[in-house]
Amino acid sequence: MFFGRNLNSITCKGLALIMIALFLRVVLLPSFSGHGGIDKNNLDLIHSRSLSLDSDNGIRKDKFLEVPQIVWGLNNQKIAFARACLTARMLNRTLLMPSLSASLFYKEIDRLQPISFDKVFQFDKFNALCNGFVQLGRYSDLRNRTGVYELQKGSGRKWTVERDLDQLKDFSEDSFDGYEVIRIVGKNPFLWHDHWPVKDYVRVFECLVLVDEIAKEADKVVSKIREVGKEMRSKSQSSQSGADPDSSLSQPVPYVAVHMRIEIDWMIHCKKLEQRLNVSEICSSKQEIMERVGNIAGLKSPLVIYLAVADSLLEDSSILAGWKEGLLPVEKKKLGVDGIYSKYPYLIQSAIDYEVCSRADVFVGNSFSTFSSLIALERTQKMIRMGVTRSCGVSVRWPSYAYNILGESNGPHKWMTNMSDSSLKAISYGSNIISC
Repeated sequence: MFFGRNLNSITCKGLALIMIALFLRVVLLPSFSGHGGIDKNNLDLIHSRSLSLDSDNGIRKDKFLEVPQIVWGLNNQKIAFARACLTARMLNRTLLMPSLSASLFYKEIDRLQPISFDKVFQFDKFNALCNGFVQLGRYSDLRNRTGVYELQKGSGRKWTVERDLDQLKDFSEDSFDGYEVIRIVGKNPFLWHDHWPVKDYVRVFECLVLVDEIAKEADKVVSKIREVGKEMRSKSQSSQSGADPDSSLSQPVPYVAVHMRIEIDWMIHCKKLEQRLNVSEICSSKQEIMERVGNIAGLKSPLVIYLAVADSLLEDSSILAGWKEGLLPVEKKKLGVDGIYSKYPYLIQSAIDYEVCSRADVFVGNSFSTFSSLIALERTQKMIRMGVTRSCGVSVRWPSYAYNILGESNGPHKWMTNMSDSSLKAISYGSNIISC
C-alpha cells in the first residue's frame, strides 16, 4: 500500500520508483567523488567537525586563534596569556601556542627577545591540566585548508568593554567557522578588555607548570635558603647552655619571602598611583617594610628572610641592615646563587624568583604589585583547596601578607584574594583582599 492506495496504477508505480531512486542517491552518492556530489574536502570538514567536540567538551581542535607576541614582565605575560586562552575559549577555538618575551619590554620593540611558550612552561602538562576548559595547539596542527581571517582589536576611549564583548560575540557566530584561523592583530593581550571572572583566570594559572630545567633551578635556590636557616638554628641552639638538640632540624627549615618594591622607578609609579586614586596605602619605605615584617605574629626566630629584589638593589647593602633581631635577611647575591640567575634572560630569572616566593612558608608583598598579587592569588587557591576560606585570626598554611596595608599589632595586613571578583582588574589596584 502507498498512501492508502494500491500500487496497481502506472502513476503510483512511477512515483514509488522515483522516491526509491532519490533515497539511493542521497545514501550512496557521497561515497563517490565528483559527479556533482559532496567532494573530499567537504567530507573532511564534516568529519573534522564531528571530532572537534570529542574530548574537550566543546573546545574545537580544528579551529584556531592566533594572538600577537606577548610582552612585558613575567606576570603581565601570564595575565596576557590567560586572557588569550579565555578569548579563544569564548570563540570555541584552540589557541595557537604564542611567543613570550624573554626580555623586559617597555617601548624598545626592536630589543624584544622572543621565547617559545614551551621553553618556559610545559606544553603537554598545560593541555592535560586544562583539558575541557582551554586548549593549546601548535602551528604544525594547521591544515591550511580554509585560510586566515585577520581581526583588528579596537583601541582608544571609544572602544569600550561592551563594544569589545560585542565584537567577540560576532566572531563566535557560525559565519566565521569557514576560517581555520582567526588572527588577532594589534596590541598585546594584556591590554585587551577583561570579560572573565577571577576564578577563570585561576583555572588557567593552575595549568602553568614550569619546565623541569627552571623548576630545578628554583629547587637549588630554595635549598640554599633552607640550608642557611638550618645553620642559623643550629648555631642558636649550640649557644644556649644545656639546650637539647632540636629534632625539628631534620625537617625543612621554614623561611619568609618578601617581595621588596623600593626601586626608584617603582616609587615614582606608586606615588603617581596614590595621587590618582587618592589613597595613601601603596608606597612603602624600606623602614616600614622591615618594621611590619618584624611584627608578624607567630614568627619563630631565628628565621631567614629572603628578599626578592631587583638586580639594581643587589649592590645596596643597606637593604640587609636594620632588621629585627633574630631575622636574617638574604638575597640572591648574599646566598651565592646569583650565578644561577645570570645564566638566563629576564623572564626566566623572574620565573625562578616567583617560584621561590610562592613556595615560602610565609609570603609578604605589595598588594598593588602584579608579581605579589599573582603569588597571593596562587597561595589563596592552595588554602581554598585545603578548605580554608579566611585566614584572619587563625594559623594557616600558605599565609600571605600585604606590607603596604597596616594589619594587627602594627604588622602587615593578612592577604587572601577575593576569588568572587568578576574581573582580574581588581587585583591590580589592591582592592582584591578579603577583609576579616
